[in-house]
Amino acid sequence: MPQKKYLVTGGAGYVGSVVAQHLLEAGHRVTVLDDLSTGFLEGVPADAEFIEGRIQDAAKWLDSSYDAVLHFAAFSQVGESVVNPEKYWTNNVGGTTALLAAMRYAGVRKLVFSSTAATYGEPVSTLITETDPMAPTSPYGASKLAVDHMITGEAGAHGLAAVSLRYFNVAGAYGPSGNIMCGERHDPESHLIPLVLQVALGKRESISVFGDDYPTPDGTCVRDYIHVADLAEAHLLALDAATAGEHLICNLGNGNGFSVREVIETVRRVTGHPVPEVVAPRRGGDPAVLVASAATAHRRLGWQPSRADLAGIVSDAWAFARGRENAS
Repeated sequence: MPQKKYLVTGGAGYVGSVVAQHLLEAGHRVTVLDDLSTGFLEGVPADAEFIEGRIQDAAKWLDSSYDAVLHFAAFSQVGESVVNPEKYWTNNVGGTTALLAAMRYAGVRKLVFSSTAATYGEPVSTLITETDPMAPTSPYGASKLAVDHMITGEAGAHGLAAVSLRYFNVAGAYGPSGNIMCGERHDPESHLIPLVLQVALGKRESISVFGDDYPTPDGTCVRDYIHVADLAEAHLLALDAATAGEHLICNLGNGNGFSVREVIETVRRVTGHPVPEVVAPRRGGDPAVLVASAATAHRRLGWQPSRADLAGIVSDAWAFARGRENAS
């Protein structure tokens, strides 16, 4: 495969850093653009060029030498978006508007966009497809859906080759040659697996289980977890599949789910630590089951997740969490 040059916006963040590493391992040149407002400099792969800057200013650096842009530079905290929606409109929508203009001016005509299952809102079915209704329940989800609409328009009007990948629950960690260096570290943390691992590390007394009376086998919510390395591989396939004038949208998930209690029990087994749990009231807007149909990604990208084992996902996340703890 000939070497290509890619701009990875938000490449100091969780998913962006893993995708940047995969691109480098495939022999490509990578420039990471990140303002480090939520990303971490140490997460940027050593062989990538790094630019500290905002996507609103992408025109300063983007030129015709780039073959494509992979866009991860978005704020992603659902709760924060409810109390500070203007932050999400300004960055996620306004920033992407500026990025698309910079790409158009520079003649860069290929984009892979980090979208989200939050665009669906309350699902109408347990196995979600790309044709299901779009009804986001937060400004975060609405901002991502707005960007998807923008990209569709850009593809139709200006011939952009674009793929949006709608993630479900991304988890795990990754590093070359077994060196786990890229993993989740949100502030504040809101994702289940790293929260449960914090309990195993003794950094949190217990994990809250929000509702144990759902119509599921053990009464707790079921979610579709996808390993971040599987996710990264889908982005490389999307670059090859992107077609001029088309905006392809694909769900990324394993097609099956694990309950909150299954996750907690898996963390106990993997870490060997007790994980006390406390049952709390249901949270509003939490569906019983959220599982993705990834049939479109399989058909159009040739993508198939290969790391669907929950214990493996947790093991990688645990290695990353312990590594950070030992380094502190």
